[in-house]
Amino acid sequence: MKKAISVFSGGLDCTVATSIFHNKYEIHAITFNYGQKSFKRELKASKEICNKMNWKHEVIDLPWLAKISNSSLTTDEDIPELNVEDLDNLEKSKESASSVWVPARNTVFTSIALSYAESIGAEIIIVGWNGEEGTTFPDNSKEFLEKFNELIDAGSPDNIKIEAPAIDLNKEEIVKLGIEFDSPMELSYSCYKGTDKQCGVCESCMRRKRAFENMGIKDKSEYEI
Repeated sequence: MKKAISVFSGGLDCTVATSIFHNKYEIHAITFNYGQKSFKRELKASKEICNKMNWKHEVIDLPWLAKISNSSLTTDEDIPELNVEDLDNLEKSKESASSVWVPARNTVFTSIALSYAESIGAEIIIVGWNGEEGTTFPDNSKEFLEKFNELIDAGSPDNIKIEAPAIDLNKEEIVKLGIEFDSPMELSYSCYKGTDKQCGVCESCMRRKRAFENMGIKDKSEYEI
């Protein structure tokens, strides 16, 4: 079977994106530890999902990224809490994105995934980049995807492509896609804070909650709020 690398945090987006390729590729999921507050819960979710789906799973530690990052995800700084109306307020969303920004995170992750792809002969790298987050996170954007694929074409001897099936989608559409492909969304974990139950008030939780509510679908994962 053809092989694929998945950049995998155990979150909603990457879980749905990877599920799309489940029957076509042997999945090798990579979870990164860069000192984020949510790592333990991300790891738990990633392991549970990979065990259920029979995907191979590996953890890569990046202590140097934890050391240089001053993101609220990796420091004692408080992670922003948003209201539902803040999600469509570009100024508020940009403030939240700036607080949780980790230096060149997706550039680093995808470069390492490319190295793994070359080493095992994988044909694709699966990522959860999506249209909704691409408005405030440039490394989730369609332009970033296109440029990175151009970089691979220029710099890799192998025919490898980044696949981002949610690149044009909002969260509601991602949930719909997850249902279509029987993705184990109930095992995924999206919270920035790393609490046992998802906090329910960080931007990531709020976007997830809104998506399920707007789709009229019960989110089977648990929230503190």
